[in-house]
Amino acid sequence: MLNYIRKNHYYFLLHCTVFLWGFTGILGKLIQTDSTTIVISRTFIAFIIIYLYLALKGKIKKIERKNLVSYLGIGGIIAIHWVTFFESIKVSNVSVALICLASSSFFVAILEPIIYRKKIKTYELLLGLTVIAGLSMIFNFESQYSLGIILSLCSAFFAALFTVLNAKFVQNDDAAHITLYEMLGAFLFTLIYYGLQDQPIDGIMSLSNMDWLYIIILGTICTAFAFLMGVYVMKELSPYTISISINMEPIYSILLALLFFHEDEKMSFGFYMGGLVILLTIFMNAYLKSKERKRKSSAVASQTNE
Repeated sequence: MLNYIRKNHYYFLLHCTVFLWGFTGILGKLIQTDSTTIVISRTFIAFIIIYLYLALKGKIKKIERKNLVSYLGIGGIIAIHWVTFFESIKVSNVSVALICLASSSFFVAILEPIIYRKKIKTYELLLGLTVIAGLSMIFNFESQYSLGIILSLCSAFFAALFTVLNAKFVQNDDAAHITLYEMLGAFLFTLIYYGLQDQPIDGIMSLSNMDWLYIIILGTICTAFAFLMGVYVMKELSPYTISISINMEPIYSILLALLFFHEDEKMSFGFYMGGLVILLTIFMNAYLKSKERKRKSSAVASQTNE
């Protein structure tokens, strides 16, 4: 009974984490400033919070220079991902941005074999083509949001890129330190980009009290806290369970967007059909990967018994 309660406790925390990630899009729409300012503020707050967390736990450690450069570089990729994501929301809406962002699994299927020189899996390519079909439906029915769709697809590509790159580093270093320096890299990269603009301080100086409140929530609860909680549940739940639950993020976000923004988030029937095709493809990909993992485990077990 205690084990059952313990397991459900972790499931509950996992879905709370995914819900908080889903709330990111809502905050991006509510904050009345440019996307670059949002990312600068978010990453700086997240870096400070995670640093304080590690310092209080006495876990701050030195990172090899080579790895530090890599983490800072990946942070730059994360910055591009977030800037294009928030900009997509600004020029379209939360529903469009989140549905198109869900295509990141398709980009992972393409990038992983290229970066790690693995064999491309046939079913991943077929699922990728299905994702493209879903996106085509959205383009056809929501052509007025073309720029938002393109920006969100760019965001999805960079999300896939930093996910694939992180998969290598997380094997040799703890996730907290990786994220700490990636947040620093994202902050520095975005700050430099911001400083190159014509009016580099206008966005930050003109933030209203409500904008600051939303940004603090975004940086602390939806970024640093959600990340730390995500790491915590990894102690008990399998990667497959976590990946399946993360796929719920677009669904949570769209429901929240409808709740907060009403008519602004109501889309055409074609949009929802295209979105459904993408979401079903993501769940099918997770299911096939689970079967593949079980088949490999069974094969290893059989060889061991022999």
